[in-house]
Amino acid sequence: MPQNFVPFLKENARKDMIEELNARLADTIDLTNAVKQAHWNLKGTGFIGVHELLDDVAAHLREGSDLMAERVVMMGGLAQGTSQTVAKESTLKAYPTDKVDIQDHVAALVERFNSYTVNLRKGIEAADEAGDEDTADLFTEVSRTAEKDAWFIGSNSAKAA
Repeated sequence: MPQNFVPFLKENARKDMIEELNARLADTIDLTNAVKQAHWNLKGTGFIGVHELLDDVAAHLREGSDLMAERVVMMGGLAQGTSQTVAKESTLKAYPTDKVDIQDHVAALVERFNSYTVNLRKGIEAADEAGDEDTADLFTEVSRTAEKDAWFIGSNSAKAA
């Protein structure tokens, strides 16, 4: 088993945080893939702006997934980010693969970002209860970025409101 570099946490709290981080990691990878699905397939008025925005959003999500995975390993766990694990463990609704209209993608993404940030908030609460301020701070950082990205995406449509 990898070395634990977070010795201040009790064993049960450490295990709980590894589980929570891996759960949010699965959601983050899933949402990243949904953003790229939209990026590749959207069409319509304002295409280039939304297309480029979604590249930035995907990069932000990848940064968040790296933070989560690295924190898991720092705690002596194993980051679980394979496609198979993500497909099994993500709590997000499956992304539609038959959409092309920008407005449909915007609505679908905003819906998933809303679920994602709710789950991140639950992760913040769990980390606070475990006495793991660093994981709570990590989830807060990721949540802040995700909320801002959802706002940018949603601002492309009145439907997304």
